[in-house]
Amino acid sequence: MSAQTKVKEVEKVVIRFSGDSGDGMQLAGNIFSNISAAIGNEISTFPDYPAEIRAPQGTLGGVSGFQVHIGSGVHTPGDKADVLVAMNPAALKTNIKFVKSDGVVIFDTDSFSKSDLDKAAFKTDDPFAEIGAASIQKVPVPISSMVAASLADTGMDNKSIMRCKNMFALGLVCWLFDRPLDQAAHLLKNKFSKKPTVLEANIKVMTDGYNYGNNIHASVSTYRIETKSVKKGVYTDISGNRATALGLIAASEKSGLPLFLGSYPITPASDILHELAKRKDLGVKVVQAEDEIAGVCTAIGAAFAGDLAATSTSGPGLALKSEAIGLAVMAELPLVVIDVQRGGPSTGMPTKTEQTDLLQALYGRNGESPAVVIAATTPTDCFDMAFNAAKIALEHMTPVILLTDAFIANGSSAWRIPEADEYPEIKPNYVKPEMLEKGWRPYLRDEETKVRYWALPGTEGFMHRLGGLEKDSETSAISTDPQNHQKMVSLRQAKVDYIANCIEPLSVEGEPDADLLVVGWGGTYGHLITAVEEMNAKGMKTALAHFRYINPLPANTAEVLRKYKKVVVCELNSGQFATHLVSKVPGLVVERYNKVQGQPFMVSELVDCFTKLSEEK
Repeated sequence: MSAQTKVKEVEKVVIRFSGDSGDGMQLAGNIFSNISAAIGNEISTFPDYPAEIRAPQGTLGGVSGFQVHIGSGVHTPGDKADVLVAMNPAALKTNIKFVKSDGVVIFDTDSFSKSDLDKAAFKTDDPFAEIGAASIQKVPVPISSMVAASLADTGMDNKSIMRCKNMFALGLVCWLFDRPLDQAAHLLKNKFSKKPTVLEANIKVMTDGYNYGNNIHASVSTYRIETKSVKKGVYTDISGNRATALGLIAASEKSGLPLFLGSYPITPASDILHELAKRKDLGVKVVQAEDEIAGVCTAIGAAFAGDLAATSTSGPGLALKSEAIGLAVMAELPLVVIDVQRGGPSTGMPTKTEQTDLLQALYGRNGESPAVVIAATTPTDCFDMAFNAAKIALEHMTPVILLTDAFIANGSSAWRIPEADEYPEIKPNYVKPEMLEKGWRPYLRDEETKVRYWALPGTEGFMHRLGGLEKDSETSAISTDPQNHQKMVSLRQAKVDYIANCIEPLSVEGEPDADLLVVGWGGTYGHLITAVEEMNAKGMKTALAHFRYINPLPANTAEVLRKYKKVVVCELNSGQFATHLVSKVPGLVVERYNKVQGQPFMVSELVDCFTKLSEEK
């Protein structure tokens, strides 16, 4: 690095890549994230892309973004970016609100012509002044023309050459943040291994972008990011959806049961289906069904046959699966249902995030139909919670609904690949041969846990039927007896309630003697813990209780919540978890902070809310 280069040492930094949907911003952002994770940085990413398949090039509706926060103590993708890469005026206009006032904007001057400005609805020839960003640090780079010159002798057509622009931008950003290109080249080789010409072009352009950064070293500071010591192991950048898929595979290994996924593609859950479809080498069976109902019904059939059965979906699909989930409740079969929540109702905003399916997961079935509901908190926690969902389903013979959301499912974090012995064995409640002598029936159950005994089809002497009609608690024959129905409803509820004894108690982070307790659940954890840490840094004592288990709630929930003078429940809906908590903890009074915009919380807005609550008498 040149002696003239100005180096800015920082603890953490936020970079946002933005351009047309076809500009490859998601790929550039993913590669940069992978490099950062590999060299020991903590990361948190936020892909932000449109629902349209391909809006007109250069227009505001077609802008795709990818934000990554790297450094130490990273819990969120960051409120605002230190550096924005804008490949055209529409990307600049759409994303400037996400850039800090003293931030840096790297932009492709070749894409800022009069026609480009018109497509982005600019009214003047000075876009930065027009959007109030005249004082921001600007790094104009003729990316398109430099890429064209770099690949002029390759024989590639112009369209193919322009597809490499994202790699020039990636190389420039790698220089800016002192990232090694060899790791990026390795990732490109994995992606383009069957297209050697494309691979060579991308690596050449990326290297040119890096070298260009060296040549303009005097015009902008480079960054050196602190790396803190972490637990030894192999780390990778992993998205929530991929972590969910791997968590199910781990549960399959620990239970000794083959994994079956019956599913139907739906944004933003489809990557779970894609990932598991690749794993035939691990005995995973995947059926891409013709619709959501068929997907869950194939999974129920697999559960009856003795597999670890799962189905994946988003909110609209969960609604369609509701009757079949009720069948799994009535038949008392283990089933994992993954709901990657998105903006609704109906088709809503399919690429945006919300937490609006909670009450549907809890109560969205006919009859008294209790199911376990749990939620993952981060992209990496999706692995643990998918594993836990499978363990609970198999050991307690019940459907388990695992709630993630578009933010953590598409986002990623640095993940230490765990060892197999770090996770417990999964032990289903199988029938035992001696039970035949006592007159076993399918709905006989453990006296303490109320879990029915599982007889796999083909087990000698244990032939049986299950179904959606109510059964007698002892004979397992179809029954319409009123008292028996009451008994079976109570038993199914008691079975779910008992699980509170088998899950971790609710813990509190932050200041133990705080007056204000922040409560959250699921994928809002990163933003909430960051806001709580900022509050405590300012001397305003605040604590956080974040829920992963929602039905049943942890056994100590009421005890914890009643310790605090003021409780505020924060969620990306209109107050669903707050309503659930108040119904389960008699006398509890809570404040509510809600946001339903298809976007995650901003840490700054949470701090403002908590500050006001703390200052109120």
